[in-house]
Amino acid sequence: MIGGRLRDLRAEQGLSLRALAERTGLSATLLSQIERGKAEPSLKSLRLLASVLGQSVGELFDSSESLTVRVSRPGERSRITSPRGYIQYERLAPSNGQLEVLRGVLAPGEVSSDEPWSHPSIECVVVLTGTLTVHVAETAHEVTAGESVTFDSRHAHRYQNVTDGVVEFLVSVAPPSP
Repeated sequence: MIGGRLRDLRAEQGLSLRALAERTGLSATLLSQIERGKAEPSLKSLRLLASVLGQSVGELFDSSESLTVRVSRPGERSRITSPRGYIQYERLAPSNGQLEVLRGVLAPGEVSSDEPWSHPSIECVVVLTGTLTVHVAETAHEVTAGESVTFDSRHAHRYQNVTDGVVEFLVSVAPPSP
């Protein structure tokens, strides 16, 4: 889904793969693989592509088709990798530029990013299994299975698993961050 959209946007702007590679710092080979659905772009790559193509990250996933109902099935969902590859999110809902819904899994000791980061959105995190430590500004919040936390993501934040078990959680972001 993302590959076709990127190819269309690149073509609309009259860019070759090589020209897009030069502007983003990504290799033409990687861009070709993403466009053909052979590789999943990292969140960092998506941000670079969105910036160069004059889009938000959410718009990269936006199709021109009107969405009435869409069933999301395991194994058919796209994935987004965090900038440093610490966590891979599974996209549960098609992006429409208004809401992003992701499923994340952190193994014991893992974090979503090296450092907390911020963006202009609201996030709601629902923990499905385990206990997730959600760092917002200078405060750590322990959120256990069945609980949720909502915060203004303009405050620097990140997710961490300080337990011995796997943590699975859902993240809703509105609007999707660039």
